[in-house]
Amino acid sequence: MSGVTGLSPALASRLAKNVDQHKYDHGHALVVAGGPGQGGAARLAARAALRVGAGLVTVGCPVEAMTENAAQLTSVMVRQLKGSAGLEDALGDARINALCIGPGLGRGTESRNMVRVALSTRRPIVLDADGLTSFADAPRALFGLLHGAAVLTPHEGEFAKLFPEQARLLKDASRGQILDPRREAVMAAAARCGATVLLKGPVTLVADPSGHMVELHLTGADAVPWLATAGAGDVLAGLITGLLARGFSPVQAAEAGAWLHAAAARLIGAGLIAEDLPDALPAVFEELEL
Repeated sequence: MSGVTGLSPALASRLAKNVDQHKYDHGHALVVAGGPGQGGAARLAARAALRVGAGLVTVGCPVEAMTENAAQLTSVMVRQLKGSAGLEDALGDARINALCIGPGLGRGTESRNMVRVALSTRRPIVLDADGLTSFADAPRALFGLLHGAAVLTPHEGEFAKLFPEQARLLKDASRGQILDPRREAVMAAAARCGATVLLKGPVTLVADPSGHMVELHLTGADAVPWLATAGAGDVLAGLITGLLARGFSPVQAAEAGAWLHAAAARLIGAGLIAEDLPDALPAVFEELEL
């Protein structure tokens, strides 16, 4: 187990781009969006994935939501996805090498089917929000689909629904001040589901099925209380997705994504809203001398 209070030089250096590379060298991420009026979360995730360096990012949505999304996206592409069949068709493009499913997706049978299709390709994927809660009443069904290139990003409420046995340990940890039960819970959850788990909180914990763990302490001078705002989690999901598209391992993507998320928030400070976070990344990269 390794504690993480800053981004390691080796990981930070991987964020740089080389002058002889082109956009396809940095991957193509697909963010799956919900219907009309529900696309904001996916757009936040998509913009974050592009800002963190993915070469291309596409938002896939139902035809009824195409105009809404296209009107608010420029560098991010938009394509029609008609349910799970449409997603399966889109994933026929092998250049799409990372996925984000959940933000604003909606819950229900079709959402579950889309997760199944996405996971069946065994491509790197972030499952967040509705991508997780759609399986709240059948977590074992989700665990049977997961693979080692998947990253789950629950907050404590979502964690408790998917991992009720492990969540009992969280009751012994008062808002992250007692770390051992939280560590044990997250490591057990990752081993149980066979994927990387990032548990959000003042101390963000990332664990993979092998038992490797990293920690990001957002307390004291490093606290970022203004991250408690709508959409901030969608941005984090997008950051991790973009890094997966760039070839980071699941643990590396989760660690670096969480660190960049917090660093951007500290730069913005009081009054931040989720839309600010991706646009703060160039200043973070400058501080990293990329």
